[in-house]
Amino acid sequence: MVWSPHVTVATVVEQNGRFLLVEEEALTISHLVFNQPAGHIEAGETLMEGAVRETLEETGWTVRITGLLGLYTYTPPNDPECTYYRVCFLATAVSHDAQRPLDTGIHRAVWLTPEELEETGRARSPLVTRCIRDAQQGKCFPLELIYEHPHFTPDPDRLNA
Repeated sequence: MVWSPHVTVATVVEQNGRFLLVEEEALTISHLVFNQPAGHIEAGETLMEGAVRETLEETGWTVRITGLLGLYTYTPPNDPECTYYRVCFLATAVSHDAQRPLDTGIHRAVWLTPEELEETGRARSPLVTRCIRDAQQGKCFPLELIYEHPHFTPDPDRLNA
Protein backbone atom coordinates (compact mmCIF):
# COMPACT_ATOMS: atom_id res chain seq x y z
CA MET A 1 0.00 0.00 0.00
CA VAL A 2 1.09 3.54 -0.72
CA TRP A 3 0.37 6.46 1.60
CA SER A 4 -2.21 8.70 -0.01
CA PRO A 5 -2.85 12.31 1.08
CA HIS A 6 -6.24 13.84 0.24
CA VAL A 7 -6.78 17.61 0.24
CA THR A 8 -10.36 18.48 1.10
CA VAL A 9 -12.29 21.64 1.83
CA ALA A 10 -15.22 22.08 4.21
CA THR A 11 -17.50 24.83 5.45
CA VAL A 12 -18.92 25.48 8.88
CA VAL A 13 -22.14 27.43 8.51
CA GLU A 14 -23.98 28.49 11.67
CA GLN A 15 -27.43 30.00 11.87
CA ASN A 16 -29.29 30.59 15.13
CA GLY A 17 -27.18 28.08 17.06
CA ARG A 18 -27.58 25.35 14.43
CA PHE A 19 -24.95 24.11 12.02
CA LEU A 20 -25.45 23.08 8.41
CA LEU A 21 -24.59 19.41 7.98
CA VAL A 22 -25.15 16.72 5.40
CA GLU A 23 -26.42 13.24 6.12
CA GLU A 24 -24.41 11.09 3.76
CA GLU A 25 -23.23 7.64 2.86
CA ALA A 26 -19.61 6.77 3.61
CA LEU A 27 -17.92 3.94 1.75
CA THR A 28 -16.23 2.46 4.81
CA ILE A 29 -19.13 2.94 7.25
CA SER A 30 -22.29 0.83 7.16
CA HIS A 31 -24.70 3.56 8.31
CA LEU A 32 -25.45 7.16 7.31
CA VAL A 33 -23.19 9.76 8.90
CA PHE A 34 -23.20 13.53 9.43
CA ASN A 35 -20.51 15.75 7.98
CA GLN A 36 -19.95 19.38 7.15
CA PRO A 37 -20.45 20.13 3.48
CA ALA A 38 -17.04 18.98 2.27
CA GLY A 39 -15.14 17.40 -0.56
CA HIS A 40 -12.12 17.40 -2.80
CA ILE A 41 -11.11 20.46 -4.74
CA GLU A 42 -11.25 20.18 -8.50
CA ALA A 43 -8.57 21.09 -11.02
CA GLY A 44 -8.36 24.80 -11.65
CA GLU A 45 -10.34 26.00 -8.63
CA THR A 46 -9.13 27.76 -5.52
CA LEU A 47 -9.70 26.37 -2.04
CA MET A 48 -12.48 28.89 -1.40
CA GLU A 49 -14.14 28.21 -4.75
CA GLY A 50 -14.08 24.50 -3.95
CA ALA A 51 -15.64 25.07 -0.54
CA VAL A 52 -18.45 27.21 -1.98
CA ARG A 53 -19.07 24.67 -4.79
CA GLU A 54 -19.11 21.67 -2.45
CA THR A 55 -21.54 23.41 -0.11
CA LEU A 56 -23.92 24.21 -2.96
CA GLU A 57 -23.69 20.73 -4.50
CA GLU A 58 -24.23 18.94 -1.19
CA THR A 59 -26.82 21.19 0.45
CA GLY A 60 -28.41 23.51 -2.10
CA TRP A 61 -27.14 26.47 -0.05
CA THR A 62 -25.14 29.29 -1.58
CA VAL A 63 -22.68 30.58 1.01
CA ARG A 64 -20.21 33.44 1.42
CA ILE A 65 -16.84 32.55 2.92
CA THR A 66 -16.10 34.79 5.92
CA GLY A 67 -12.90 33.36 7.37
CA LEU A 68 -10.52 30.46 7.70
CA LEU A 69 -11.44 28.23 10.64
CA GLY A 70 -8.32 26.08 10.44
CA LEU A 71 -6.30 23.32 8.89
CA TYR A 72 -7.05 19.82 10.13
CA THR A 73 -5.59 16.37 9.50
CA TYR A 74 -7.19 13.00 10.03
CA THR A 75 -6.00 9.46 9.38
CA PRO A 76 -8.85 6.95 9.77
CA PRO A 77 -7.94 4.09 12.12
CA ASN A 78 -9.12 1.54 9.54
CA ASP A 79 -7.00 3.11 6.74
CA PRO A 80 -3.56 4.19 8.07
CA GLU A 81 -2.28 4.67 4.52
CA CYS A 82 -4.72 7.56 3.88
CA THR A 83 -4.52 11.00 5.46
CA TYR A 84 -7.06 13.77 4.92
CA TYR A 85 -5.92 17.39 4.98
CA ARG A 86 -9.00 19.52 5.57
CA VAL A 87 -9.02 23.24 4.92
CA CYS A 88 -12.08 24.40 6.83
CA PHE A 89 -13.77 27.71 6.23
CA LEU A 90 -16.38 29.68 8.12
CA ALA A 91 -19.27 30.74 5.91
CA THR A 92 -22.58 32.58 6.02
CA ALA A 93 -25.71 31.23 4.36
CA VAL A 94 -26.84 33.52 1.52
CA SER A 95 -29.68 31.67 -0.23
CA HIS A 96 -31.18 28.21 -0.59
CA ASP A 97 -32.40 26.34 -3.66
CA ALA A 98 -34.67 23.64 -2.22
CA GLN A 99 -35.24 22.20 -5.72
CA ARG A 100 -31.55 21.63 -6.47
CA PRO A 101 -30.64 17.93 -6.61
CA LEU A 102 -27.98 16.99 -4.07
CA ASP A 103 -24.77 15.12 -4.87
CA THR A 104 -24.82 11.34 -5.13
CA GLY A 105 -24.53 9.81 -1.67
CA ILE A 106 -26.04 12.82 0.09
CA HIS A 107 -29.40 11.97 1.64
CA ARG A 108 -30.26 15.41 2.99
CA ALA A 109 -28.99 18.69 4.33
CA VAL A 110 -29.93 19.39 7.93
CA TRP A 111 -29.39 22.09 10.56
CA LEU A 112 -28.41 20.57 13.93
CA THR A 113 -27.23 21.93 17.23
CA PRO A 114 -23.94 20.49 18.50
CA GLU A 115 -25.93 18.63 21.16
CA GLU A 116 -28.25 17.08 18.58
CA LEU A 117 -25.25 15.97 16.52
CA GLU A 118 -23.59 14.46 19.56
CA GLU A 119 -26.79 12.58 20.49
CA THR A 120 -26.82 10.86 17.08
CA GLY A 121 -23.33 9.43 17.57
CA ARG A 122 -22.98 9.58 13.78
CA ALA A 123 -20.34 12.22 13.07
CA ARG A 124 -18.34 11.04 10.06
CA SER A 125 -15.04 11.71 11.81
CA PRO A 126 -13.75 13.55 14.88
CA LEU A 127 -13.09 16.55 12.59
CA VAL A 128 -16.82 17.25 12.30
CA THR A 129 -17.30 17.94 16.00
CA ARG A 130 -13.87 19.56 16.37
CA CYS A 131 -14.64 22.11 13.64
CA ILE A 132 -17.95 22.99 15.27
CA ARG A 133 -16.28 23.37 18.67
CA ASP A 134 -13.58 25.59 17.18
CA ALA A 135 -16.24 27.78 15.51
CA GLN A 136 -18.15 28.06 18.80
CA GLN A 137 -14.94 29.20 20.50
CA GLY A 138 -14.67 32.03 17.99
CA LYS A 139 -11.67 30.79 16.06
CA CYS A 140 -11.34 32.66 12.80
CA PHE A 141 -8.24 33.44 10.81
CA PRO A 142 -8.08 36.01 8.02
CA LEU A 143 -8.48 34.70 4.50
CA GLU A 144 -5.27 36.55 3.61
CA LEU A 145 -3.38 33.67 5.26
CA ILE A 146 -4.05 31.73 2.06
CA TYR A 147 -2.04 32.60 -1.00
CA GLU A 148 -3.09 30.83 -4.16
CA HIS A 149 -0.88 31.60 -7.13
CA PRO A 150 -3.00 32.41 -10.20
CA HIS A 151 -3.28 29.61 -12.74
CA PHE A 152 -1.47 30.23 -16.00
CA THR A 153 -3.92 30.29 -18.87
CA PRO A 154 -2.19 30.51 -22.23
CA ASP A 155 -3.34 33.26 -24.58
CA PRO A 156 -4.93 31.39 -27.54
CA ASP A 157 -3.84 34.18 -29.93
CA ARG A 158 -0.20 33.67 -28.94
CA LEU A 159 -0.46 29.90 -29.45
CA ASN A 160 -1.68 30.37 -33.04
CA ALA A 161 0.98 32.98 -33.99
